[in-house]
Amino acid sequence: MQAQSREDFEARLRAIGAARYHDRHPFHARLHGGACTPDEVRAWVINRWIYQSRIPMKDAAFLSRVEDPGLRRIWRKRIEDHDGGVTEGGGIRRWLALARAVGLDPDYVASGVGAMPATRFAVEAYVRFVRDMPLLDAVAASLTELFAPKIHAQRIEGLLAHYDFADDSSLAYFRKRLTEAPEDVAFGLDHVLTHADTLEKQNAAAAALTFKTDVLWAQLDALWHGYVEGNIPPGAWRPGQGMA
Repeated sequence: MQAQSREDFEARLRAIGAARYHDRHPFHARLHGGACTPDEVRAWVINRWIYQSRIPMKDAAFLSRVEDPGLRRIWRKRIEDHDGGVTEGGGIRRWLALARAVGLDPDYVASGVGAMPATRFAVEAYVRFVRDMPLLDAVAASLTELFAPKIHAQRIEGLLAHYDFADDSSLAYFRKRLTEAPEDVAFGLDHVLTHADTLEKQNAAAAALTFKTDVLWAQLDALWHGYVEGNIPPGAWRPGQGMA
């Protein structure tokens, strides 16, 4: 069968996000609407740290496989955005500033010891996907960033309206991603639309994006089951642990 046109394929990718991106998860409605308890917010910060901390690691795994210096030059910016420099820091340090603002010890959060098993499994599955799958699929999986600015804007608005810890310092991670994410995805989207030039490649790219939405959704399912419904698994963070 013939490949979809560039326009139709982009519409297909965007439709995946419209149906499956984790902005539709009830945990985010609860968080942004001010219904989360302080401990539910802390559980989210602790578990989301595992994902944040692995982003530069998955990008390093991606770069280790790229032979094109031009692609490496463009992609390495993602690592710099998250790791930052020696003094100014990056997304990782901004996330730990959020941890401190919600009353957690940043060293405890950075240790990762309080994360839920489901969080670890989902995030490590994503790292392995990027490390092992075709490069085009790995880039396509990153296209959840297409939908990120909307959720970051909603999060900033909702947290500022409902939570005492929210201010410019604690929400710096999300404000920075409002400009970083569109820059990343502009390249990634063009790369996928250009190089997915057969229907087989387009189907694989669409499946990769679907997989990534599953990774994000699974993390919130685990949070809901563990901390909203009260089924905290063995070894995961319990309220009162790791406080500043």
